[in-house]
Amino acid sequence: MEMATGNGSKELVLATMAMVAVEFSLVLSTILLKAASLKQMSFFIFTAYCYILGSFVFFLLASFFKRKTVLPPSKFPLFSRIFLLALLGFSAQMLVCKALEISSPTLASANNNLMPAFTFILAVFFRMEKVAFRNSSTQAKIIGTIASIFGAFVIVFYKGPKVISSFSSLSSLSSSPSSDLLQRPSNWIIGGFLLTIATLLTSFLYIIQSQIMKIYPEEITVNFFYNLFGTIISLPICLLAEPNLSSWKLTSTLAVVAVFYSGLLGLSFTSLTHMWGVRLKGPVFVASFKPIQIVIALVMSAIFFGEAVFLGRY
Repeated sequence: MEMATGNGSKELVLATMAMVAVEFSLVLSTILLKAASLKQMSFFIFTAYCYILGSFVFFLLASFFKRKTVLPPSKFPLFSRIFLLALLGFSAQMLVCKALEISSPTLASANNNLMPAFTFILAVFFRMEKVAFRNSSTQAKIIGTIASIFGAFVIVFYKGPKVISSFSSLSSLSSSPSSDLLQRPSNWIIGGFLLTIATLLTSFLYIIQSQIMKIYPEEITVNFFYNLFGTIISLPICLLAEPNLSSWKLTSTLAVVAVFYSGLLGLSFTSLTHMWGVRLKGPVFVASFKPIQIVIALVMSAIFFGEAVFLGRY
């Protein structure tokens, strides 16, 4: 019994470390995407390349680990859910990309405060979470849900005072091209609205991931089909949005780094770890780490870009 408890503790520590690492990876990916977009890289092209590279990564992983894809007898429930997963993922990615275009990576990270709330509500609705009001765990989740919703609304709608001034040692960035990343967005509220819808779709995505893991608990194979379906969905749409094939050439170093980091490491690592976490601890556990992103984003923006920190929006 003690050994089982010890294994459970190690599993929880490992899962926690993995989730925190994922949030760091996502913040960096978001910052790179925003920076590359300022160099005229299309979000449509970025998304299509990420799905293509993701398919390649998971095909290699499946081949390397010599996975035997023993599919369940009834394949439709599995593949229909993976296709829905890819559709939700693509839709959420498009909304995030558009929101980044008119707002900032800090807002994108801050809006993730809503994800634990949305995921918990959906998990209760789909009977994945039991609500016992006298249970301390349920009480903590309800308080966390209310706090996360309140925090997200403060960030989007409240124009608060400056909490930390920009670092004077990095003030030289204000005259550099990279300082465009720090320009105050003019469509903060619209960006927040788009990000809220994307967050809701991502919460649905976690719920569906949980269902898929019960049917077929093979993260690498599922992620291969997820990225393959994502490629099938995104490529025609992205080609219609960007019909000029010359624009698909990655001309800037920043665009190449953003695409290869996100496609080969950032988003692939994220989807694999999230699916593993959902199978291990459930969708609410995975979503509960999302608020860490705002802390990481603020620290990175303050240290590396000299950005001032405000209470609420700019």
